[in-house]
Amino acid sequence: MAKAQVSQNNQMDAIVALCKRRGFIFQSSEIYGGYNGFFDFGPLGVELKKNIKDAWWQDMVHRRDDIEGLDSSIIMSPKIWVASGHVGGFSDPMVDCKASKMRYRADQLFFSPVVVNGETIGYVSVLEDGEMEAAAQAAAEKMKRKQGVQGELAPLELKDYTEADPTQYELIPSPATGEPGSLTPPRDFNLMFETKVGALSDSTAVAYLRPETAQGIFANYKNIVDTGRVKIPFGIAQIGKAFRNEITPRNFIFRSREFEQMEMEYFIAPDADWQSAHREWIDWCKNWLVSVGLPEEMLGEDVHPQEKLSHYSRGTTDITFQFPFGEQELWGIACRGNFDLTQHQEHSGKSMEIFDEATKSKYIPHVVEPSLGVDRVLLAILTAAYTEDEIGGEKRSLMKFNPRVAPYKIAVLPLLKNKPELVERARKLYDKLQRKFNVFWDASGAIGRRYRRMDEIGTPWCVTIDFDTVEKDGTVTLRDRDTTEQKRVTEEELLAFLEEQLF
Repeated sequence: MAKAQVSQNNQMDAIVALCKRRGFIFQSSEIYGGYNGFFDFGPLGVELKKNIKDAWWQDMVHRRDDIEGLDSSIIMSPKIWVASGHVGGFSDPMVDCKASKMRYRADQLFFSPVVVNGETIGYVSVLEDGEMEAAAQAAAEKMKRKQGVQGELAPLELKDYTEADPTQYELIPSPATGEPGSLTPPRDFNLMFETKVGALSDSTAVAYLRPETAQGIFANYKNIVDTGRVKIPFGIAQIGKAFRNEITPRNFIFRSREFEQMEMEYFIAPDADWQSAHREWIDWCKNWLVSVGLPEEMLGEDVHPQEKLSHYSRGTTDITFQFPFGEQELWGIACRGNFDLTQHQEHSGKSMEIFDEATKSKYIPHVVEPSLGVDRVLLAILTAAYTEDEIGGEKRSLMKFNPRVAPYKIAVLPLLKNKPELVERARKLYDKLQRKFNVFWDASGAIGRRYRRMDEIGTPWCVTIDFDTVEKDGTVTLRDRDTTEQKRVTEEELLAFLEEQLF
């Protein structure tokens, strides 16, 4: 069985096509031309997404004694967002192209002067992706040839548009047109979606769709302290929808306007060793990602430099992943100090102090926050799972999902659909397995073709009921998705195998 190489350029297109063809992910409002930045999850996508959330909840909440769960409201008092700083400062730098009317995030638009023999002959611009350096180099070499300039091209120094000097604005070309002079200076664009609550439509009715789930945790912190019998250190976890009016949604579901977050705030004493706690959570998060199918070699760490930290942050590290469009942030682990609780105490007038039984003292705790996007980790799992190989000279596409998150765990296949004795026996096994697992039934087509269908949607195992099952020893054929190896097992052996693999 030979494995074929899938280039990064083609991998993303292949994943998007498979997601549409097999019912993982659809463009929202597709019958009306689609709605940019919004996606719908189909029959397989919703199962994969649910399995990811279930795995995170089991490991983060059920299998730990120090984490409590929460499900807070999407729409909360607008005073919460004033206290958290989102109303006044939750924004991205935006730049418009006056010629094309295209809009970009300034920190995702990169530029560089093109210098030949020490003289600047123009500027190039590119949008951030995994191949932007090569694209910028090609554009610079094209500019040099077009102008007929002789000499050595200096190395490009790409910077994002927020670092541009105002004197350079008229010189940097628009990515849309390639012509300089049409880009506006960067300006702040608030990312929160506004809505109205109640019968009135004036300013008193303004509310917001939450841009993160964390503030719901902070707002309910005292409720959980008072009712949950928790003690420092402890955490509060939440899975829920969040909404950000992204300027330029891109890279499929990587950056969208409606998404789900899995966030946890871990509360520690002010004098605790926050660096050790931070490191412990970084390691826990990386291990969890590996446990759901992401190869360790595709994961990295990006430590935010001190000068780029949020004003309240003591330290932030992003776990990164090698997506087809480059290495990007997957899971952020931030030490937020006691900023959020202090802000809510000041704005609400309610104490956010906790009494520490161990030290017999009161204080506002500090927090370590691991924050992960469900949609983003789903895309990472799709990326890691997508494989092309050959079996007997025939090309095969398959999704090597970890069984824990695979949409279907096993498929039951009667060898022939026109043989009642095979179908009846297969149906009994299907009904038995369905009590514990999500099982797929497929009785149509050649058995090899059915195997391929299951491979492509990532079903780890297929079990085939044939004439030996009903006429001889009652054993069934168990086939492995990744190796395609088959073996005969009894029903009892099959159930024991699945229990061991999936629980």
